[in-house]
Amino acid sequence: MPDSVSLASFLDHTQLKPTATREVIERTCDEALEHGFAGVCVNTVWLPLVAARLDGSVVMPVVVVGFPLGAMASEAKAAETRYAVENGAREIDMVLQVGLLKAGEDARVQQDIAAVVHAAGGLPVKVILETAMLTDEEKVRGCLLAKAAGAAFVKTSTGFGGGGATVEDVRLMRETVGPDMGVKASGGVRTAAVAQQMIAAGATRIGASSSVAIVTGGAGTGGY
Repeated sequence: MPDSVSLASFLDHTQLKPTATREVIERTCDEALEHGFAGVCVNTVWLPLVAARLDGSVVMPVVVVGFPLGAMASEAKAAETRYAVENGAREIDMVLQVGLLKAGEDARVQQDIAAVVHAAGGLPVKVILETAMLTDEEKVRGCLLAKAAGAAFVKTSTGFGGGGATVEDVRLMRETVGPDMGVKASGGVRTAAVAQQMIAAGATRIGASSSVAIVTGGAGTGGY
């Protein structure tokens, strides 16, 4: 299992709170640079700042699209994705249309994901399932639709949907997508021990606002 140093490379240091200020975003970037996290994940309003702050480093600007509900038109998600590409994003984390998935409208769900994948122009797209709202059967269908649409990752949660990542969900997602897609565990991962459990279950990326605590052994208090 990764030690605390290599564990940093699994972490997207995340700041998605609507109350986040410029100072908070700058501090998030500086923490990511200090510890060597994989990326900094923010809302698109902060992308130009984050891209500039991380310029020249290996830390990736990561943005969320259609966040946190996923319930907007596919055209709107695609437009936000194009903005992200033009302003320095390296990865796109999109929220799928949960209501359509639960209603069994699989073709529309796949089309929604495919619209973002197309707009991303080759950048990796992570599809947020919001697992706390889904049955196991719906989680499996969501994973398979994301794979069919050309996404690079499936992701557990927004952190704003009433529940976060569980080891059981990560394991189910890994079993469903196989070895060639990424699986991102996000929501409620606040300690190194929990992060290690997620990786053991098949996660290849962790989204957390408590990333510093995870790699230093401190107390994680972040909500994401």
